[in-house]
Amino acid sequence: MFHTILLLSYTIPNIYVFLRIYKLFINKEYRLYYSLIYLLIALIYPISNLFHDGNAGLASLILTDTANYILPFYLYLFLFILVYDIILLFNLLFRFIPAGKMKTTEYRKALLILIVSLSALVVVCGIINFNTIRTSEYRIEVPAKSSAIKNLKIAFVSDFHLQEGTSVSFVEKFAEKMKSIKPDLMLYGGDIVEGDREDEKMDRFEKMLSEIKTRYGVFGVLGNHEHYARQDKGNFFRKAGIEILTDSVVIVDRSFSLAGRNDSHTRMRKSAEEIMRMVPDSLPVILIDHRPTEIEQISRTSADVVFSGHTHNGQLFPINLITRQVYELSHGYMKKGRTHFFVSSGIRLWGPPVRTTAKSEIMVIDISFVK
Repeated sequence: MFHTILLLSYTIPNIYVFLRIYKLFINKEYRLYYSLIYLLIALIYPISNLFHDGNAGLASLILTDTANYILPFYLYLFLFILVYDIILLFNLLFRFIPAGKMKTTEYRKALLILIVSLSALVVVCGIINFNTIRTSEYRIEVPAKSSAIKNLKIAFVSDFHLQEGTSVSFVEKFAEKMKSIKPDLMLYGGDIVEGDREDEKMDRFEKMLSEIKTRYGVFGVLGNHEHYARQDKGNFFRKAGIEILTDSVVIVDRSFSLAGRNDSHTRMRKSAEEIMRMVPDSLPVILIDHRPTEIEQISRTSADVVFSGHTHNGQLFPINLITRQVYELSHGYMKKGRTHFFVSSGIRLWGPPVRTTAKSEIMVIDISFVK
């Protein structure tokens, strides 16, 4: 169903783009060539979707990689054509572009080149943004209760989506970045590993992540993509040195409680209230919940700090405008009641390796425990 919706979302705007470029910019003698070239390029995405699978060969992987860049390119081509059509509507009223000028070959050629170039430029900038790791730093205060520690530095990362196509150098940069941050506690917010195969590349990822050491340990929860890829039964996390919390609670160094929820794909997962009943009242409580879908309910529990991911902050403009409507907090920080909520836009992404909203981020939170 998801891929059907995605295919329709791709096809319908593509028809609009094809017809508008055909009518506005292409001379009659070139329309057949244009139609064939456009159709050939536009079919790359649905063909790659049809033939790609977990045991795909090199040709299929190249096709999929190409499709991943075509998707955002067509999105922004559609938006720029749409903007130009809106300009044309205003031009009917105000005539700020002479009708004779719009009919000239030079004008149409220059405008088409401009629109295509701008679409490509946005994608290139999105690729650079996607491959640049940045930190988002926050400072908050939390009641200490009976905790003996005064400060806790947490590094939070979500949505790594590690798989065969993931760049080794990117994971190396991430691991080096984590060593320079030197957190007291490392947390993963789910959707960390995408594939269900164990191969040489995944072994390298496991080793690199296992070298990230902190004072209080490395913990995480499972996301919906681990559920899809059956990694909830895999060995990746054990080998990577990540302790997975599955509707469970650990007391860390008798200084704070750390709880982790199962993703909503898991049958019979505990409610936030049920999990909070498992934690002692005498310590601060940190909760990891892959999806930020229950902010109101969780704010009424004893949770002090809550970490989530999943949204990717929409990944591509203007999809972020939709996620802002779907989630009370799509990205960033908010305090609701006495609870501090953090939602990461993700260290990487699923699908096109292009990010035009937010950043590939590591959240760093300095908590002061106050009496």
